[in-house]
Amino acid sequence: MKLTRTLACCGLFLALTMIFFADPSTAQAKFHIYHQRSSALHKGSLRNLNNKKVHYVKVPKKYYHVANTDVEHTIKSERGKKVSFHTRYILPLPGKNGQHWGNPQSIAMNGKGYMYIVYCPTDLHNKGRIVRFNIKKLDAMGIRLHPKELRDAYHKRHGKYSKTQQKIHKYIKAGPIFTTGHGQSLAYNWKNHGLYMWRDVEKAPRVPINNWGYIQHIKASTLRPDFAIRFHLHSHGTSVPGGHDLTFDHSGNAYFWSFPGWGAYIFKGKIHHKSVHFRLTHQVLKHLPGTRIQSMGYNPVRKRLLMLSDASIASFPAKRLDGHGHLTNGSFEWTQFGPKREFEGIAYDGSSRGNLLVNHCPEVLQADRSY
Repeated sequence: MKLTRTLACCGLFLALTMIFFADPSTAQAKFHIYHQRSSALHKGSLRNLNNKKVHYVKVPKKYYHVANTDVEHTIKSERGKKVSFHTRYILPLPGKNGQHWGNPQSIAMNGKGYMYIVYCPTDLHNKGRIVRFNIKKLDAMGIRLHPKELRDAYHKRHGKYSKTQQKIHKYIKAGPIFTTGHGQSLAYNWKNHGLYMWRDVEKAPRVPINNWGYIQHIKASTLRPDFAIRFHLHSHGTSVPGGHDLTFDHSGNAYFWSFPGWGAYIFKGKIHHKSVHFRLTHQVLKHLPGTRIQSMGYNPVRKRLLMLSDASIASFPAKRLDGHGHLTNGSFEWTQFGPKREFEGIAYDGSSRGNLLVNHCPEVLQADRSY
């Protein structure tokens, strides 16, 4: 009898353990996937736009890796619109409890309060976590003047953490592992104050596992998804498996861009609680900023959308996508940068100076002017 009871308890323990370590979409009773039956895409007539102000920058054969992480860094423009990005935060390496958080993939800011970074460890395919930084508190500490303090936040000194490190720890929250997909798309909706991202699961780099699109809402208090919407993006012969980048304007409009092989497509739409609606805007951009689609951003002051590739950024006014579109070549600004580091994302804290997330010494750099 005791043996039977013991085996039953062990079985229950193993079952609970499997549930605990499972993906939160199945482990949490409160997580729900809404299945949208109607297509989420509307497509009208398309026309090509020769945006020749934008120049194509090939992905480098080898990325530049920062040798000295003890100093602040600068990423300067080499061609096009002038701007320089200077170190704002050197991100912690390693993470909490010595964890290898992995490669930073995207950044979001909800104003001057919090900064959110998606990390995806290379050994966890399609999975990652969100780490939240209380930048208001960190800035008040003077971290921007001493960025190494944040980088070394989890380096013990003489076997223990200093009082400064312990204070920094209070302002960093590492969320749980969940299914992120590639992880490039975390974005803050300025209208409803929600966090959203694509769940773009891939069987190989840039090869989606299926043709379903998934948008998941991230609960800010737990840093994990609490619901998702599954849908198809297809219309009049055009089928899109989903996006890899995402941004919002102050009216709650959502945007992403893709490259189906013959020009850049820009999508604009709305994400509701149970449904998603996007339209393929009418102008197909002939020139992409670069080889890889890394991110999309929105400057809330200049009201411009930014398309990011590695070491290359193009931008244009968001309002010129309205109706049938009014973009011209003169609408575009473009910049090529050096050295060749991975441009993972750009976010804004309410000002017009973008905050650029880069890899190979994970850090966030801020523009020295409106950009």
